[in-house]
Amino acid sequence: MNRPLVDQIAEAVLYEGYLLYPYRPSVKNRQRWTFGGLYPPSYREVQAGREPSISRTECLVHGDDRSRLSVRVRFLHLQLRRLAEAAIDRGPRADLAPAGPLEWQEAVERDVEIGEHSTGTLAASIVVHDFSFPGRCEEEPADPGRGKLSERIIREQNPVAGRVAMSAELAGDGLYRVAVEVSNESRLPDSAADDRDRALLLALVSTHAILRVRGGEFISMIDPPEPWREIAAGCRNVGTWPVLVGEPGSRDTMLSSPIILYDYPQVAPESPGDLFDATEIDEILTLRILTLTDDEKRTMKAIDNRARALLQRTESLAREQLMGLHGTIRGMRPVEATHKPIPFITSDRGLP
Repeated sequence: MNRPLVDQIAEAVLYEGYLLYPYRPSVKNRQRWTFGGLYPPSYREVQAGREPSISRTECLVHGDDRSRLSVRVRFLHLQLRRLAEAAIDRGPRADLAPAGPLEWQEAVERDVEIGEHSTGTLAASIVVHDFSFPGRCEEEPADPGRGKLSERIIREQNPVAGRVAMSAELAGDGLYRVAVEVSNESRLPDSAADDRDRALLLALVSTHAILRVRGGEFISMIDPPEPWREIAAGCRNVGTWPVLVGEPGSRDTMLSSPIILYDYPQVAPESPGDLFDATEIDEILTLRILTLTDDEKRTMKAIDNRARALLQRTESLAREQLMGLHGTIRGMRPVEATHKPIPFITSDRGLP
């Protein structure tokens, strides 16, 4: 497995839709976190099932009962950043209050590792792994350089809990159907059962899983071999899209993504970094950022550390890097060619 390549794709998936253009408080940024969200069960019930609390991945492994599987579940655990009352009342000299929102949802990365289990073990019984992450409340100066206690930022994070269930069943000669189910087990108070913002603070956001196998190989769910095509079509995936990842041709790692990808996705090499927005491409968003007013840039800097880094990176791009975003051609091939090109993550990381 090429771990850096796999992690690069997984990181792009994790932050897809994290922050949307115009990178400032807006209607768009009040409806963030649109991919891979698993909500507390009580919120799902109030929403009549429109918002999920469970995702399920089913894929195929060619091997035997000694083939060993491991799973790494990743998601974002949100925290609320707000200004303390004393900081809000400081008046026109305040550096942060006029520029950024009084409240903003930030994110902390979470990983849950489930160690190796043989397909024979998983076929005999379901392996269940419960996990939880505690809540916290922290304060820090809004402007550490000035160090005034009245200028405070408060970050609050609720505890979250969840469960990962793994199983397998023999689906054919040397073929196993593997299932991974991730569920949110967090408890949302009844008084907030219909409040999306409260539910988000207890959600597993951008949830996805990385599956690995030793002593076997994963089968492409997009283009399975003919003898197993019908079995692959019978696999049930809820809120997930399993694809092969890593070096083209390798079959030891599968990414269960909350967004639609093809096998062996790659980040465009000329992409300078994350833009987060799930609806645009690098060139358009880069040009838009460069044309922001000074006030808009000040607000963007104040909203989020990732937004600040994005602005700094964009403003420091060399002319050659900017030109590299325009009119990129991946390669030429005859129209009658039967092979499929390797696809790229293009929604916010580069041109197709």
